[in-house]
Amino acid sequence: MNQIRYAMVIDTVRCVGCNACVLACKAENRVPPGGFRNWIVTETRGTFPHLSQQIRSERCNHCTDAPCVSNCPTGASHTRKGGLVAVDPAKCTGCKACIAACPYGARYVHPEGHVDKCTFCHHRLERGQDPACGEVCPTGAITFGDLGDPDSPVSQLLRRRKHHVVKPELGLDPHVYYLT
Repeated sequence: MNQIRYAMVIDTVRCVGCNACVLACKAENRVPPGGFRNWIVTETRGTFPHLSQQIRSERCNHCTDAPCVSNCPTGASHTRKGGLVAVDPAKCTGCKACIAACPYGARYVHPEGHVDKCTFCHHRLERGQDPACGEVCPTGAITFGDLGDPDSPVSQLLRRRKHHVVKPELGLDPHVYYLT
């Protein structure tokens, strides 16, 4: 039996940038004003009139080799079951070393003084539910699952469709994939 390795696949052809995922995350995780756990990026490439545009829902990439974890001096940033990168607020001093180390800009300081970020809604996973962002996506652009299971929806999508990760040159083995 393979070890669980959670991943998220986002279909950039289906994503319309509606922000439903952002709002669902804020509500589900009680993200304070000014805080964020995910966001929408619109990237335009090319030269007029030959332009292309990609819309992506971005968040913590839950990297296998997460620099935020290795740079945290207190052990507050750590890796949980399934490869989820998390922050223990009780151990976090708010020093921001993890924020400086994250190449994806995926962390913020919560008003209570600790760092916060996307957790793939680990509390929902423990109840057998998908992350809130994927549950509410009106176009079905967000798929979540286990890369260790070759029959999981994420594994199937990655086998069938062309995809990429953000900043692959860093070699961090991120687990948020974008279908093109």
